[in-house]
Amino acid sequence: MRAILTLCALVFAVGMSLLVPGLLGRDRRGADVRNNTIKVIQPYYASGTWVFDDEATGLKAEPFVKGIPEMIDRLVADIPDAKTGFRLTFSASDFPDHELRIERGEAYGGGYHYRDPESGRSGWLCPALFRYFREAPPAIYVKADPLE
Repeated sequence: MRAILTLCALVFAVGMSLLVPGLLGRDRRGADVRNNTIKVIQPYYASGTWVFDDEATGLKAEPFVKGIPEMIDRLVADIPDAKTGFRLTFSASDFPDHELRIERGEAYGGGYHYRDPESGRSGWLCPALFRYFREAPPAIYVKADPLE
């Protein structure tokens, strides 16, 4: 009986992951979005901070907090109308023309602190980090571009 209940729970969880974006890190097709080497989101400014929506991970108006908004401000300083939206490309692997490299620091609150070694600024990435990475990467490479 226990084996049947366990199997039913597993079938339910897998079935739900196909229907609910972001559950178990999967999109609507059931693909694990954490498998992508390079990720792209489109942050915008709302409620006094940078936020983003990502249907593939089930996030809506997910805010950047604790030092990350200031890093974004520096990245988008030359992007006209960035507050209405811009493209943020990021990866745990170095990629051509990245503009920022942040290094993992201490774990805190289910997320991790990351530090820009060039400016000395640091910020905290909340547990939503794990919607994009299975483990907190030692470094994250970032680039901001205007939407086209």
